[in-house]
Amino acid sequence: MSTFRVGVSPDIVRPDGKLTFPSYSLEAISSRDDVEVVDLARTGELTPEHVADLDAVVLMLERVTPATFHTNGRLKLVARMGVGYDTIDVPACTERDVALTITPDAVRRPMASTIVAFVLALAHNLFPKDRITRTGALGWPARLDYHGLGLAGRVMGSVGVGNIGADMFRLLAPFGMRMIACDPYRDVKDVADLGVELVDLDTVFRQSDFLAFNCPLTEETRQIGGRDGIAKMKPTSFLINTSRGPVVDQKALYDALVEGRLAGAALDVFDPEPPPADEPILKLENVICAPHSLGWTDEMFRSMGEINAGAIAAVADGRDPENVVNQQVLGRAGWRAKLSG
Repeated sequence: MSTFRVGVSPDIVRPDGKLTFPSYSLEAISSRDDVEVVDLARTGELTPEHVADLDAVVLMLERVTPATFHTNGRLKLVARMGVGYDTIDVPACTERDVALTITPDAVRRPMASTIVAFVLALAHNLFPKDRITRTGALGWPARLDYHGLGLAGRVMGSVGVGNIGADMFRLLAPFGMRMIACDPYRDVKDVADLGVELVDLDTVFRQSDFLAFNCPLTEETRQIGGRDGIAKMKPTSFLINTSRGPVVDQKALYDALVEGRLAGAALDVFDPEPPPADEPILKLENVICAPHSLGWTDEMFRSMGEINAGAIAAVADGRDPENVVNQQVLGRAGWRAKLSG
């Protein structure tokens, strides 16, 4: 029996040897006699030399392009940590009979709770009050200028009602908010149990008191939170982006914030990443910032390891994995041949 070789992103281990994510483990697959797990070279983009002797790769930030694939056709699986796959050329994977998998159940609750954390921090002016507290007695009177917002009756809007967006609405349900969303890939029956009203994009911008972006980065969604949409938002409203930076026009958001056309924002993602130290939006006191990691929890990475290991095990055993992005690859003769080979 030939050995099934898996290349793993070096970002999982720090240069000093410590685990970046202590709860992440591929032990369920690495303990098998027929599987060998190796570290990938530290690189921004995989080349044919990186994948020539591999059956699967587990990736974080590495890019996969049409130039990645070796002519020997050995690679079968690209397993992503997370749900974003804008760094992976999906059609190229399909053309080469390579399955791309993601870990939606691992990020669902951690990212949904991240959005709730942002909503609560914005509603209660948490960060301004933190700064006031640290000024001592002289600054204490400034607390009179920072009253929060009650959430009951406020409108929570979302661009997208996928895995994360749906869980966000479930977590927010006890707060008594009206919930609206725009998602062309969902219909009324899909959101009936969430208490969410499906509306058009214009309505989401105009009516939301808190507007979260819960959509993947595609050509369709790039800057869907653009200047025109932001201009429709109420001056008392807040924008939250935890999806991908380019989903929102960052310059248009900055302009709206400094001109008082928007009350505040919370951002876990930026365009570009990492943002330069002199990025203007980082200087604003009505913006909460996190370095694309607020959802990183032990829960998230433990589940990622389990899901990645499950996908690898399935392919190693000649079965279709779960959570395949490019579903069409599963019907291709080349894919079936790789599984049975």
